[in-house]
Amino acid sequence: MKILQVYKDYYPVVGGIENHIRLLAEGVCARGVDVRVLVTNTARQTVRETIDGVPVTKTGRWLNVSSAPISPTFYPELVRLNRWADLVHLHAPYPPAELGQLGLRQRPFVLTYHSDIVRQKVLGFFYAPFLRQVLHRAERLIVSNPVYISSSSFLRPHAGKCEVIHFGVDLHRFERTAEVERRVAELRAQFTPPLLLSVGKLRHYKGIDVLIEAMKQVDARALIAGEGPMGPLWQQKARDEGLTDRVIFMGRVSDAELVALYFAADVFVLPSTNRAETWGIVQTEAMACGRPVVCTELGTGTSYVNRHGVTGLVVPPNDPTALADALNTLLTDPDLRHRMGQAGRQRALSEFSLSAMIDRTLAVYERVLDRRR
Repeated sequence: MKILQVYKDYYPVVGGIENHIRLLAEGVCARGVDVRVLVTNTARQTVRETIDGVPVTKTGRWLNVSSAPISPTFYPELVRLNRWADLVHLHAPYPPAELGQLGLRQRPFVLTYHSDIVRQKVLGFFYAPFLRQVLHRAERLIVSNPVYISSSSFLRPHAGKCEVIHFGVDLHRFERTAEVERRVAELRAQFTPPLLLSVGKLRHYKGIDVLIEAMKQVDARALIAGEGPMGPLWQQKARDEGLTDRVIFMGRVSDAELVALYFAADVFVLPSTNRAETWGIVQTEAMACGRPVVCTELGTGTSYVNRHGVTGLVVPPNDPTALADALNTLLTDPDLRHRMGQAGRQRALSEFSLSAMIDRTLAVYERVLDRRR
């Protein structure tokens, strides 16, 4: 079986979708599948490299239009790799790739629908008719949770060919080893507890500005792990509000440091503000470490992952007071934190494992190819 994964970015670019594709590509490769990845580069030259056993082609990027990289050499590579593949797996939204695949007839394709186009209203308006054609042409549509199928106007007409496959995490990463324990002690000595943690690429929808507002009402320190286009603006907001001693931007952290941060935190918070946040893989990572979660209700998968009153608390988006109240509820009740944290760990172990995601994705590939044969 030869599978081509297609998106705009891949490791070492950091982000939820990028990390998901990496785990998926490496996971199916480990099962004996011949997998390749096609994305764009962050520079103008095209490069071909093998990353942890996965061949990756990154075509030269010339500019970005509404967060979509434009690469003239992307399409010749897409044609070439279509000839090689048995099946193409698109990850949406990345309109240039979807339009390119729409124009090709060589190979069947499946599509993981990660998110509606939320912020780029003009692009979304003009692209909508083409997206509907792409969804119509796809053999199967993979969605992380059932909530998004019913809440997306694009997915609802195609509910019959949607496959719910939870985004999985490598649970073996989240073990409390002696080295992790040592680093946890250092972090809690460096940053006076109680500690909140938020993790992610600092994009417009991550809601760190809302968390900064909420911190005026919360007696704790918030550690922000990640970097991104909104980072400088949000750091300036923390300075303007006089909160630089209690809202600490950690920048990009290593995988090992991230695991230690999860265990060092008392509460994990995902304060996202709109439907661009469809799942929040970082929630499942925090839950795997036994951390209670506070997230926002977006009509997507955030509250499907984090069950209100069971694994954490769910609040309205863009509401600093509600966010502060939820954080204070957990911070002042150690027993509640422990109970919800343990429930979250059990949910992560039973529902969000990497092996289950790989199994279910391979089953989709095999069914599509069997039908085509």
